Amino acid sequence: MDISISGPKVYFAIHTPWFSINITQTTFTLLFVSLAVIITAYFLTRKLDKRKPKGLQIVVEKAVGMLYNLVESTMGKHNIRFAPYIGTLFISSVCCTLIGMTGLFRSATADLSVTLAWALATTAIVWYSKIKNFGLKGFLKGFTEPVVVMTPMNIVSEIAQPLSMAFRHFGNVAGGSVLTTLIYAALSLLSHAVFSWLPEAIAACMPPIFTAGLPAVMSIYFDLFSGFVQAFVFSLLTMIYIGEANPPPLEEKNESKKEEKSN
Repeated sequence: MDISISGPKVYFAIHTPWFSINITQTTFTLLFVSLAVIITAYFLTRKLDKRKPKGLQIVVEKAVGMLYNLVESTMGKHNIRFAPYIGTLFISSVCCTLIGMTGLFRSATADLSVTLAWALATTAIVWYSKIKNFGLKGFLKGFTEPVVVMTPMNIVSEIAQPLSMAFRHFGNVAGGSVLTTLIYAALSLLSHAVFSWLPEAIAACMPPIFTAGLPAVMSIYFDLFSGFVQAFVFSLLTMIYIGEANPPPLEEKNESKKEEKSN
């Protein structure tokens, strides 16, 4: 029984005079998922019928429309340009988690370096947006609000933001993977112990029957259900943080006030 909960295996390393790069299971998973998503996107958009859409095209257009509506309702119409980024994060997260159910790949989101890279990318967009919209002086002044004495806490909060996003996503996926693996190992040992009274030749051919059922159910919860939930939460937090860094222009504020009065 080959079970490992120590993290992604390192297949080989690329050494340079300045640093070394480890090529791990996560690296191959990310490359495979990226290639699969690109190929899928190509075939889904290869022959689009603008006049009479049908079949899979209707499903894809509905999904894209839902994404843009979600971004608009959460971040505002002026931030609709971030919809492709949010969609990419969600699809990458879901695919990198669900691929672990195949047994051929390890879930990439069970590697902290992946979720941390996504969180840092979001933080970079937030900081760039704040500096662009409020200026460097306004960005730095934001750390002193509402009172100057809160500056250290605001700095810690700004640093903790990407860390909390990364660890939340990683912890749920990795924790579920470790728990499922440990239960599978325990049930395998139980099966071996129960049938140890049989002749050795027969016991060796007996499958670990106690592993049937419970690990599969747990995998459905931790990989399928939790995978979608964590991808949505990560994307939602990204929309909230980027939306706060890109407030609506004055015209959009006035329009929203008019709509509220009319309602």
